[in-house]
Formats: sequence, C-alpha cells, structure tokens
Amino acid sequence: MIELRAIHKKYLFKHAVRGIDLQIKKGTIVGLLGPNGSGKSTLLKMLAGLIHPTSGSILVGGSKPDVHNKKHVAYLPEIDHLYGWMTVKETLRFIAGFYTDWQEDKAAALLLKMELDENQKVRNLSKGMRARLKLIAVLARKVPLVLLDEPFSGIDPSSRAKIIRSIISEFQSEDQTIVLSTHSVNESEPMFDDVIFLQNGQITIFDSTENLRATYGCSLENIWEKVYG
Repeated sequence: MIELRAIHKKYLFKHAVRGIDLQIKKGTIVGLLGPNGSGKSTLLKMLAGLIHPTSGSILVGGSKPDVHNKKHVAYLPEIDHLYGWMTVKETLRFIAGFYTDWQEDKAAALLLKMELDENQKVRNLSKGMRARLKLIAVLARKVPLVLLDEPFSGIDPSSRAKIIRSIISEFQSEDQTIVLSTHSVNESEPMFDDVIFLQNGQITIFDSTENLRATYGCSLENIWEKVYG
C-alpha cells in the first residue's frame, strides 16, 4: 500500500524527516509512535499528498501522491478543522459534498455509535465530542488508505474508548490500510498490527506488535519508555 524510498523533508530551519525507507502492507493498522517533533505529522502529510518530500520517492497504492489520488486517501489532521457555526448534521453534509465515496448509511450508523446529537452546534461540543465527529468524517468514506494524526489528543477516556472501538469495528481489513499516530500507546496497542517508532525524523524500530512484545518481553508502552526514556 505504501512505499517510501530515501525520503527527506527539510524546512528552512529544520530537517524533519531524514532518509526514511518504509514499506507498509495492505490490510494492516500501523501505529506511528514518537515524541513531539519526531516527524510523525510531516510523514502523514506527505502520505496524504499535502506536502512533498525534499528528496526521495513516495508511492501510495502504486501512485505518487498528488491531486488525483488524494481521493483515495482519508486524512484526519490533528488540528480542529470544523466550522463552529454548523450543526453536526450540516458538518457531515458539507464534508459529504466533497467526496464521491461518501457512505451516508455508514455516517448515520457512526453518528449513533458515537452518541452525537446531529442538531447540536459544533461550537457547543466538548473536545471529545468534536474528536468523535472528526473521526466520522473520515470513517464514513470508502477509501483504501486512512491516515489519522493524533485522534486521541487531549480528549477524555470515554471518547478515546469509543474512537478506538469504532476504528477497529469499521476497519475493512481486506481493502484498507490505516496509519495512526498517537501518544496514547496503552489504549491503542490492541489494534496495531505493526508499529513504527520515530525519533529525530528517522525510524528506530519497525516491526509487528507481536514480535516487539516477544523480543522485549513487555508492552508497547514499556518499549516506548525504553526507546524514549
């Protein structure tokens, strides 16, 4: 699904990604882990085609990320991109207008599962409820690649649990790949097939969750502490 070769991304005063080589299999949920500034968001934005590498090549589904294949990628940014004056229902209708792959029935089912009132204004939603709405906007699309940038950032445990359950239940393992960056390692661990540890824009570890637990003899959270402690 994803192939990166010798990827570098340089900004004016920062070398954000440093020579990443990576292959991600179709049909997996991959955890992208690392402290702030490790390059997670930059990597996801490049996969989404929002920014371009300074050097190296990226293939997503066999094609270079560009305007045309953006329609095959659902990207959830860490920033809150919703309009506060819209209701929940208006927000989903607005987003649906951009995509031919939007699944109205799935959006309605997720709305019930996430316990959101479709008539409530977005500005009146808690941070956790807004995070749930952002996730619906991504999971209601039928796409081969889903990119989630810190979907649990700063939200309550109840919302984190609902979001994780929804990601697992809605994941189409035969047709879909999910790459998810997070600091909430403990709660997220059960859904990861593979895990990437990033540090200073480089991959320090990339392996299956099962192999990592067997090798280190502990959970991903404990491995995090060993890698970044």
